[in-house]
Amino acid sequence: MQKFSSAGVEIAFEDAGHGPPIMLIHGFASNHRVNWVATGWQKTLVDTGYRAIMIDNRGHGESAKLYSPADYSAEMMADDARRLLDHLTIPVAAVMGYSMGARISAFLTMHHPQRVSRLILAGLAERLVAGVPGAEDIASALDAATIGDVSDPDARSFRLFAEQTKSDLRALAACMRSSRVKIGEEALRQLRMPVLVVAGEKDDVAGRVQPLVDLIPGAKGVVLPGRNHMNAVGDRGYKQAVLDFLAAAQG
Repeated sequence: MQKFSSAGVEIAFEDAGHGPPIMLIHGFASNHRVNWVATGWQKTLVDTGYRAIMIDNRGHGESAKLYSPADYSAEMMADDARRLLDHLTIPVAAVMGYSMGARISAFLTMHHPQRVSRLILAGLAERLVAGVPGAEDIASALDAATIGDVSDPDARSFRLFAEQTKSDLRALAACMRSSRVKIGEEALRQLRMPVLVVAGEKDDVAGRVQPLVDLIPGAKGVVLPGRNHMNAVGDRGYKQAVLDFLAAAQG
């Protein structure tokens, strides 16, 4: 792991492989190791000839833990990713985000389109625009004294995952309570780089793939049969779809 200062916030990252760069941005309560290393993504990309740059989002993994919701806007987290590209002197890269990471990737791309050659939005499709409900229930579950005090099944699953990843629960609660700037349909219609949208067939967090694909000019969509939000990330079909998508840029 390496670290750098993103406007005073210490951000951890791993930089592996050589070749065309792709930045990987993980989801909520996860970290780069859980999202990208344990699932085989790092090995798949490096073995195929890519440079995989994996960030730990602020409040996650080995990055700084902050405890105010004001420190966790998607724009701030997108700026962390952009500053990492600056730190590594990478002018342009492919970007892939999963779940919350897809939202961060979208803001990075909308604000700095010249830095993103190809965009992969995974684990967040229709609800990238519509929004994912239940933020306060999840934050309250993270604040609860024990998981036994959490009755809401969806919020409980987030608390369980956060415990499994040994996350800082208070930092995650602050992140979940951050202000949610909506992504407008018109902003997505302005995207001009190739875009791939991927989500599991049974992923209720992501929502349907096709409505998001329809908003983005030239976007392609992939639905992973039988997969949900938690088990789609390591899916073999997801990996192949991304490799094919990236290879099209090299052909």
